[in-house]
Amino acid sequence: MADNSVDAIVTDPPYFKVKGDAWDRQWDKPTQFLAWLDTIAEQWQRLLKPNGSLYCFASSKMAAKVECLIAGRFSVLSHIVWQKGDQNGNGMHTRQHKEGCRIWFPQTERIIFAEHCGADNIAKGEAGYVNKCDELRGFVFEPLRAYLDCERARSGLTVRQVAEAFQHKSGSRTVTGMAGHWFGQVQWALPTLENYEWLRELLHLRGNWEQNAREGFLRREYEDLRREYEDLRREYEDLRREYEDLRRPFSVTADVPYTDVWTFQTVQHYKGKHPCEKPLPMMEHIIKASTRPGAVVLDCFAGSGATGEACLVLDREFVGIEKDAGYAAQARRKLQTVASPAGQLF
Repeated sequence: MADNSVDAIVTDPPYFKVKGDAWDRQWDKPTQFLAWLDTIAEQWQRLLKPNGSLYCFASSKMAAKVECLIAGRFSVLSHIVWQKGDQNGNGMHTRQHKEGCRIWFPQTERIIFAEHCGADNIAKGEAGYVNKCDELRGFVFEPLRAYLDCERARSGLTVRQVAEAFQHKSGSRTVTGMAGHWFGQVQWALPTLENYEWLRELLHLRGNWEQNAREGFLRREYEDLRREYEDLRREYEDLRREYEDLRRPFSVTADVPYTDVWTFQTVQHYKGKHPCEKPLPMMEHIIKASTRPGAVVLDCFAGSGATGEACLVLDREFVGIEKDAGYAAQARRKLQTVASPAGQLF
């Protein structure tokens, strides 16, 4: 697969000796399992786009070690706890002989949520952030900034002198920097009507006398500046939306699980059920929160295809990898039933 080719990786690798299947017991020691998982994480690092998201499931027992491993290659954003229950809201612990337990019964799985280290800086180089930032800060408001700064320079006053005068006017040291924003390209701000009139008077009283007598300063009326500002602000908002589209998607509301503790029912037993099958509502929740329509999602431990089903239902592209031929065929059949009739499933 090509570098930077997927928008999200949502996957459920082996847990290390949690299940009785051979694929979960192929390592003798945790260090061997983690060394193997790191070779997988190396590929995640290569495949994930600069503004992509990684969701990696882990058992409660190994979650801390898996998180530290992922943190060696990514920036871990959340450690999500999935509290599991059956369709009646009861967990497996209700069916256990409690007196025989020697540890707290594990009723949760963990999901490590991560992004690339320095994701914003990476995206600046590979996704066009630099150009957008230049547009937003460098010239969108440049005509107004240049007008104010040229008038200040023509008066002979420095930015520091204006800032000190504004501090004296307001009687507070905390507002000294505000005046600097009227002239600088970084965090530029239009002065209020009151401050614009004050600045005009300051330049008139303390500015270059010959220039003042001949032409005056800040001759444009404030309402004229305000109208131009509103026109430029609309342009700025359009560019800002483009900027937001380059950032890592993340969208949740109070109507869905938005904390790092999730409660989803487990998948009830059926003939052919994968022992680690994840509930479709939870997979849809992940896909909705961290991808946009049309995104490419990778699950390199696809099992019976729950991640792929969520992707197709939500109009995302899906790449699934599963080495067990039986489960791969099962996933293919499942996904074929939800694929668009006009589309193709490989």
